[in-house]
Amino acid sequence: MSISVMKTVQHILLFYMLVLGFEAQAQREHDRLIDLRGYWKFNIGDNLEWADPHFNDERWDDIFVPSAWENEGFHGYDGYAWYRVGFGLDLSENRANELYLDLGYIDDVDEVYVNGKLIGLTGTFPPRFYTAYNSRRFYYIPNDVLNLNGINTLAVRVYDTVLDGGILSGRVGIYSKRDPAGNSMILAGLWKFRIDRDRDWTDPDYDDTDWEDVIVPGFWRGMKKFRMRDFATYRKTFRLPSYLQDVEDLVIVLGKIDDFDKVYLNGHLIGFTNDGRPFGASNSYTATRVYGLDEKYLNRYGDNVITVEVEDMGGDAGIYEGPIGISTMDDFREFIRKR
Repeated sequence: MSISVMKTVQHILLFYMLVLGFEAQAQREHDRLIDLRGYWKFNIGDNLEWADPHFNDERWDDIFVPSAWENEGFHGYDGYAWYRVGFGLDLSENRANELYLDLGYIDDVDEVYVNGKLIGLTGTFPPRFYTAYNSRRFYYIPNDVLNLNGINTLAVRVYDTVLDGGILSGRVGIYSKRDPAGNSMILAGLWKFRIDRDRDWTDPDYDDTDWEDVIVPGFWRGMKKFRMRDFATYRKTFRLPSYLQDVEDLVIVLGKIDDFDKVYLNGHLIGFTNDGRPFGASNSYTATRVYGLDEKYLNRYGDNVITVEVEDMGGDAGIYEGPIGISTMDDFREFIRKR
């Protein structure tokens, strides 16, 4: 089936899923703080300087979001384009909450910047193009990229091939997660990612700067095509916030992983999940990963590196569903009880 036919079918399916309340669960779990539906600044072409919050976009066109380019006067255009919009955000009552950006469905590939900082990406830009038109964009926004006392700039880089292009549909806006898990630390967002595995990659001193960025949680299929069976490695460097540095019984929560995993803290294995069953019979992908942060290996007052080796047996793959973060076991149990 050609990409154009697949995309036509997908657009029809997306419409009916929205009508039938496909996003109802997300709406129940999150409060919308800012409605971003409306007119944004828009320009065709590609320049990474356009992510800069100080860039002057006054001469850009206005475009309604969400809507296909083709419905906004850009008939037949395929290629790169950028969106920009400014927003204010009062975090005085939401600073402890998890903030997310919901951009709905984008055709085909995107990168998202807040105040010039990359917070999310889905699909793969040319020359190794891979479409992610059927993936909902729902990105965690770290508080440290936000301007708490003024206007923030959201910039979205998009690439489209055939048929409709752009930010197509969804409840576009900024959302606050209800009832976060106590004094948790969120690890969702950008991780380093590489296909294959190597014991050296678990070394906290290993240089992963040339690895790809990937959004966690999310499927590999949102990035590019891989073989039906693959190993891949994720890495994330973190430092405990002050409110967790002296707290006992900390756990790392890695949500659900398809299919099997081994998790290392600063080079030491702290947990794994593998029921040993073959593809089609294994249920490991349904298990929520919760592993203790061993005191012997945890650096409470400095940098730590989490490495996750993932083995996929076929179909979807990756660290695909949250929550992703660090908390106490009691806080995690309370969070799960409320879901």
